[in-house]
Amino acid sequence: MKALTLAATSLIAATAAAAETPELVVYTYDSFVSDWGPGPQIETAFEEVCACDLKFVGNGDGAALLARLKLEGARSDADLVLGLDTSLIAAAAETGLFAETEVSAEYALPIAWTDTTFAPYDWGYFAFVHNKDLTPPANFKALGESDVKIVIQDPRSSTPGLGLLMWVKDAYGDEAPAIWEGLADNVVTVTKGWSEAYGLFLEGEADMVLSYTTSPAYHIIAEEDESKAAAVFDEGHYMQIEVVGRLAGSDQPELAAQFMQFMVSDAAQTILPTTNWMYPAVMPSGGLPAGFEALVKPENARLIDADKVPALRDEALAEWLSALSQ
Repeated sequence: MKALTLAATSLIAATAAAAETPELVVYTYDSFVSDWGPGPQIETAFEEVCACDLKFVGNGDGAALLARLKLEGARSDADLVLGLDTSLIAAAAETGLFAETEVSAEYALPIAWTDTTFAPYDWGYFAFVHNKDLTPPANFKALGESDVKIVIQDPRSSTPGLGLLMWVKDAYGDEAPAIWEGLADNVVTVTKGWSEAYGLFLEGEADMVLSYTTSPAYHIIAEEDESKAAAVFDEGHYMQIEVVGRLAGSDQPELAAQFMQFMVSDAAQTILPTTNWMYPAVMPSGGLPAGFEALVKPENARLIDADKVPALRDEALAEWLSALSQ
């Protein structure tokens, strides 16, 4: 009887402790929370300082996050969203679901960061990744005229897919429809997200895949494989800056703000280069890992102002759909 009483007391105490531990829910993209992504390490590191239970919820790719949030509205269980980017933050802000949050950081970004709602945590350049035994086309026009097969992502669900639309639109303007008409025959398939597309490339289903100039770092560092490279295009390369934002309806506003500040801390920024395989938004105290110095560095960086993206997106999406449906 005494043992039973002790067991019951311990169970009640554990239940009470669990009830007192606040939960912080972060919506993000699937690859972030994968076993090889930064999610597990970020979760462990933040829980060591927050006295909370950090819960990541994967939801497809980056653009799918905003779609889910719009659907849930103020009823969302999320406290934060991690994985939107500069092509989506204007549309995200228009929902009225996000709250301004003061984050202090010395950013190592190619541009000055002035947004007071979203905090950047990493960044990179979009590029087509290929095996080094392939001589890649030097630009989009040459790609369209070649027989090189590519895998890309859907801009309606994927931030790389949307980034590709903005890349072509920014580089070619009114000529973008002609570029897409030329590329249509090169596209093997369009996937919902980055993980599926990159997997198809690794399986040999395509010659090149839309990814990042930093993607070969994974193969160099994690696999000791130097057979992959990012093609450098004459038009320059479109940038992606990934951000985290706090929802105004969060029932844990202080914890959510603490998480945003944590994501630009040395503890988090040190994790990201070799798990998310992007450049850190704040340079870690130890610098970049060995292997990053071998990556190509685009001379011409492209980025459309965030407030101009929504109008351009609709036009570019229509051009893309028209070309690929023929």
